[in-house]
Amino acid sequence: MLAGMGGVSYHELVAAVSEAGGIGTFGASTMREGELAREISDLKKLTSKPFGVDLLTALPQHFEQGIRDVIDGGARIFVAGLGVPRDAIDLLHSHNILVGSMCGKVRHAVAAVASGCDFVVAQGTEAGGHTGLVATMALVPQVVDAVSAQVPVVAAGGLFDGRGLAASLALGADAIWVGTRFIATPEARAVNGYKEALVASREDDTVISRSYTGKPCRVVRNEWTNHYEQHPQEIQTFPLQAIASTQANVNHLGHPSGTQVDTSREFYPAGQGTGSINEVTPAGKIVAQIVEQAEQILKSLGNKR
Repeated sequence: MLAGMGGVSYHELVAAVSEAGGIGTFGASTMREGELAREISDLKKLTSKPFGVDLLTALPQHFEQGIRDVIDGGARIFVAGLGVPRDAIDLLHSHNILVGSMCGKVRHAVAAVASGCDFVVAQGTEAGGHTGLVATMALVPQVVDAVSAQVPVVAAGGLFDGRGLAASLALGADAIWVGTRFIATPEARAVNGYKEALVASREDDTVISRSYTGKPCRVVRNEWTNHYEQHPQEIQTFPLQAIASTQANVNHLGHPSGTQVDTSREFYPAGQGTGSINEVTPAGKIVAQIVEQAEQILKSLGNKR
């Protein structure tokens, strides 16, 4: 599954992943009024395959319209990062839309299932963007133990190739949610320097910082994050810090590809898998490589019995 990355996962990337046999997911958190509906319309010109939408429930004014766009647009899957209200779940279910919830702790997964979610995404701290503190390898099997008898579990956080898929299946997950690797693709929307930063980054070049949004968010380390590491008392709560970073001209998520930014301070969400990214690769090729490598690993392990 393509992670619904705000500012990155637009119709070209979503279509490419779905066409290749994955599930493309829109990142609608940064979209302006009417933009999601237009993006879904553009998507349908490129593919008829199923797709999903990831929407931030922390912004109620955008959430209600987003739910209507999801339903009217014919999405098959809805995912939210900060919980899904029960009335929204019931409404989505009435239109045969599956509902998933991002979970950084076991109790989050248990609560999501209790509220009616159809699957959970167990996201480890290695993930890019807003993330928790529990590592993927530790989190996924514990979530599997807690809820897999009731709903499928999708693993996320630092996963970028077929080895991650094979390992996640071994941990009991049913699928994987991949984000950062798909940023370095021709189809992803990205401001100036974003893809280049990922190709150049090592595995330890990201940091969890509240400096851009007020919430813990894994990003490429730079002058902006370094300043707030030294002056944490200056960080405001969400959404005030997000407003502050936007006003400071260092947060351009969702702007058109190639938008010129200050690359030494810009908001580049990224996971710890950045060290594996050596080039910009078409999204469909990445999907095929992940599946092929996982199949080879699982076959090899089976032959060792």
